Amino acid sequence: MPKRTDISSILVIGAGPIIIGQACEFDYSGTQAIKALKEEGYRVILVNSNPATIMTDPEFADATYIEPITPEIVAKIIEKERPDAVLPTMGGQTALNCALSLNRDGVLEKFGVQMIGADAKAIDKAEDRQQFREAMDKIGLESARSGIAHSVDDAVKVLETTGLPAIIRPSFTLGGTGGGIAYNKAEFERIVREGLDASPTTEVLIEESLLGWKEYEMEVVRDKHDNCIIICSIENVDPMGVHTGDSITVAPALTLTDKEYQIMRTASLEVLREIGVETGGSNVQFAVNPKDGRLIVIEMNPRVSRSSALASKATGFPIARVAAKLAVGYTLDEITNEITGATPASFEPTIDYVVTKIPRFAFEKFKGAKVELATAMKSVGEVMAIGRNFQESMQKALRGLETGLDGFNRVTELEGVSRDVITAALSKRTPDRLLNVAQAFREGLSVEDIQPITGYDPWFLRQIEEIIAAEARVSDEGLPNDAAGLRKLKSMGFSDKRLATLAVRSVGVAGGMAETQARRSGLLHDALKVMAGATSEQEVRELRQKLGVRPVFKRIDSCAAEFEAITPYMYSTYEAPSFAQDNGGPECEADPSDRKKVVILGGGPNRIGQGIEFDYCCVNACF
Repeated sequence: MPKRTDISSILVIGAGPIIIGQACEFDYSGTQAIKALKEEGYRVILVNSNPATIMTDPEFADATYIEPITPEIVAKIIEKERPDAVLPTMGGQTALNCALSLNRDGVLEKFGVQMIGADAKAIDKAEDRQQFREAMDKIGLESARSGIAHSVDDAVKVLETTGLPAIIRPSFTLGGTGGGIAYNKAEFERIVREGLDASPTTEVLIEESLLGWKEYEMEVVRDKHDNCIIICSIENVDPMGVHTGDSITVAPALTLTDKEYQIMRTASLEVLREIGVETGGSNVQFAVNPKDGRLIVIEMNPRVSRSSALASKATGFPIARVAAKLAVGYTLDEITNEITGATPASFEPTIDYVVTKIPRFAFEKFKGAKVELATAMKSVGEVMAIGRNFQESMQKALRGLETGLDGFNRVTELEGVSRDVITAALSKRTPDRLLNVAQAFREGLSVEDIQPITGYDPWFLRQIEEIIAAEARVSDEGLPNDAAGLRKLKSMGFSDKRLATLAVRSVGVAGGMAETQARRSGLLHDALKVMAGATSEQEVRELRQKLGVRPVFKRIDSCAAEFEAITPYMYSTYEAPSFAQDNGGPECEADPSDRKKVVILGGGPNRIGQGIEFDYCCVNACF
């Protein structure tokens, strides 16, 4: 089908200022959408009040309004510009809520403006907790036992059905704002009041507790001919009870059987069809009881979400760009995958690597703040890392946080303490919980000890246990002196700095003397180097170079190398020893040209004091 010719101008509603739960992911999606729509010859009008986003640069949209994203202001822009359509699915919850208000107030009908991407009925059905529950019942998918409340008295009545602990989720809010987990009656009433205040419709959903259940997300795209594809499955390492934006997540999902994945895949498509999102990307969230496999649909976002940006980067599939094209009439088979240049967008992406996302927090900026995670999002940024396996990806992500970690660093507060102290630390949902898990293994706890306390899947725990076991071998024996042994450590994600720290401990000199002498030169340092294999990051690097253990770069191609990738989008990795031995060494796919080059260093994960402004600078430098 060709693009729509009955519309010529489109209003794109942005996400406004960066807030917790709505960050530069929507700058990313909005910018992609604007570029895609302009490619098709449409006049694009943008309203966004964020000065630090690339999309508000004058050359992007045909008309840019730096104005508050409120129904009153946007109505005036519509009256002046008279767009044929409005695209509200690229600006997060802010854009959706604004578009719904404009529709309810009759502004869109008055000026003949269509909603594209998702209509008001579909948005209401997905965002209104009661309508969504009824929709899931209709297609035979289970929801958590729950009830809707518009007052504290209503909520207390619902509590008789759900019991405590209970999860409170306000309707039409962002990042779980106003929600939480209540463990007693007083806490329940307080969170309900906050949730009712936060919800623009004065509505909260009270759910039975799913704490400890496994959580998954499916990124789905649909076109107007009902062609549906799964872009990416995402698994939360943290169990239910932590907002997905604050959870460590991995893609693809790693602990599902194929049968479980197919059930979840089918359910995702059924949800999309029932809610009625005709075109574009959506995000469906599930919870699975690890004890009996009971599957629950948590919620669905009928728009591009935070996870959409992660899924796009993880697979190479530009969800926002494709969603914008679908919104103006194209079908998936008519859109070319820009990564391969040979396959249509209707090909489901396949990946042969593991992507890890770890959130970045800033509790140190807020003295006295409770350093504990729940269903309201608190992270201010996130880092993504890619490796050929979970261990490599996870350790790269820990280093990428730029918080001083070089891997699973020791937690000195838990060294040599009682089992009760370790158990207490593991039971708290804190940003450092995974480091506490690693320290618990060092202190002698087993997977069977840790799993019931944390709710982490045993598979993830065993992966961390293997990392700690490898650390112990280096701490006991020093670095291996052969390429296969060193490559094995590097393929598990160990940094040179981390290996040097561990190797020095193998010497066994008391009182920290080994660490002191390792930083010096002379006969004692040389003796330590011989015994440990290396005593500094630089010396580990020199040993690697000598043994020929170097990283290679692999391409993200969206098809697991089935087709050649023409877009140089890459990640570094150390192949496992068996691959190197069987194939004459690991293959590097970088294929650099002979042209003169400039390296641009980015700003890393968003944090307080260093946010989207540096993304803006880097993008402009590239352009």
